[in-house]
Amino acid sequence: MHGKWKTTPSSPDRDSHIDLPVLSSQTQHEMNTLANYANEGFCRNGKRRLILPRKFLEHPPDPRNTAEGLGDLKALLNQYGSLTSRMTMHPVRTLTQLNLIQDKAFVGGVWKSAASGKTFNVINPSSGTVLGAVPDMDESDTKAAIEAAHKAFLTWSKTTGKERSSILRNWFDLLVKNENEIARIVSSESGKAFKEAIGEVAYGNSFIEWFSEEARRIHGEVISSPVKNKEMVIIHQPIGVAALITPWNFPLAMITRKAGAALAAGCTCVVKPAEDTPLTALAIANLAAEAGIPPGVFNVITSDRQHASSVGKQLCEHPLVAGISFTGSTNVGKLLYKQCSKGLKRLGLELGGNAPFVVFKSANIEQAVQGAIASKFRNAGQTCVSANRFLIQEDVFDEFVNKLEDKMKAIVIGDPFDEKVNIGPLINLTQAKKVKELVDDALAKGAKLRLGGKPALSCGERFFEPTLLVDITSSMDCFREEIFGPVSTCFKFKSEEEAIAIANNTKSGLAGYFYTNEITQAWRVAKALEVGMVGINEGVISSAEAPFGGIKESGFGREGSHHGIEEFSYVKYLCFGLA
Repeated sequence: MHGKWKTTPSSPDRDSHIDLPVLSSQTQHEMNTLANYANEGFCRNGKRRLILPRKFLEHPPDPRNTAEGLGDLKALLNQYGSLTSRMTMHPVRTLTQLNLIQDKAFVGGVWKSAASGKTFNVINPSSGTVLGAVPDMDESDTKAAIEAAHKAFLTWSKTTGKERSSILRNWFDLLVKNENEIARIVSSESGKAFKEAIGEVAYGNSFIEWFSEEARRIHGEVISSPVKNKEMVIIHQPIGVAALITPWNFPLAMITRKAGAALAAGCTCVVKPAEDTPLTALAIANLAAEAGIPPGVFNVITSDRQHASSVGKQLCEHPLVAGISFTGSTNVGKLLYKQCSKGLKRLGLELGGNAPFVVFKSANIEQAVQGAIASKFRNAGQTCVSANRFLIQEDVFDEFVNKLEDKMKAIVIGDPFDEKVNIGPLINLTQAKKVKELVDDALAKGAKLRLGGKPALSCGERFFEPTLLVDITSSMDCFREEIFGPVSTCFKFKSEEEAIAIANNTKSGLAGYFYTNEITQAWRVAKALEVGMVGINEGVISSAEAPFGGIKESGFGREGSHHGIEEFSYVKYLCFGLA
């Protein structure tokens, strides 16, 4: 495939660009390699544009065919510096050109580096390239953030519900205004498809909207006194500084779901986002400040894995922290639970799941398959409420599996910014390795492979093929453990009682799903499932208006809904003696 370099200066004061022709697949691979070298993302559809410094005009390369020009172009990037070069799909800007991108933490209303000066890189899981670097903070930085939050609490806690409502609404409006930019950051650092990232931003923003309204509805109670000379009243007060430790799979929504409630209640926050996805947290901190949230009320600290445990310990044990809200693995949740016991902190834990997805013989199979796809493959299966075990009544097992397989074959995996792509990569190499090990274990123990089953290396080292396994048994690791990947495991059952026993045969109890057209069965099964949330003929259950949380080893406490504010407020009883 032949083409010509075409150099066009945008203006005397701006960088120039090269328009590239549509590339063959072989040359596309070479250009992707070059894009990785240039440390930027590279999108695959339409006309390419390589942004270069104005100095490029002084010594442009000779026109030549695309493949032969790669060497000179790479040399050019070496000469002028890869950090000043951009590869992007027009008209969308590159990540480093977005206004909300920050490379410092946000503490006390100030953008700060780590006291040590250390940083760590944020990796794009789709391409493996470096998106940027943020501060690698430690215990001393964490302590400073806690102290800033405590200082701000002394005034923020005295604001009225109406005042907090107004500020939160300002924040919501700015989040909506910047939703495309935020979604681009979410997609770049988490790897989820851009169209799905847009959905997460809308979902995450809804919590700020909801709690901006709930801030004015924190009502007390008047108790009917048993005696004539007393009046008895209940009021709610904010608990203090809330430490929010959030995961990488929903880098926006997991923060807004916690912070919205905490700020509405009158608490101040120290947010510790996952080391894989800190850029989203910093972006919304930028907008929080613009919205008028006072300095110290909303703080974001960042740290790499090596400091994660010590930072978490500081948040749990510092005497000025009143409560912890954590979303993540059960093992880490148990550790935080133990650390919080030292100071008897208020604690909310949203931990791992092992969600059953039960299909009874009376179910609408088409509807059940659609629900299965929605529940299983959102964010490449990396959600805590993702269907983990498909339990199918034997009468409809073959029909369901065949139709599920057909739908899975239509799933497109690849570049998250490609409009045709449904799922992107897994978050990191550790997760990719874990998913492969779970699939290999199932196959070694007798499971049959219907689809997929291996890494999608043609897309990248963190991608995994949509996989369908049948003949699953309880001895397989994928039956007992949360998969967190695009793998569907199907188990056959005979009766309702057997299905419930299998579904409840787990230490987890976050979410469960089932499909039936029998109303009496719907009530029986909904009550019998040992989970905190149940989807009945529905595969997507999360909403700002609904309480989110689990039982058993999936944690305790509720997020979202009017119950969400309860996690961040004390109940205080006032007894007035009357003369």
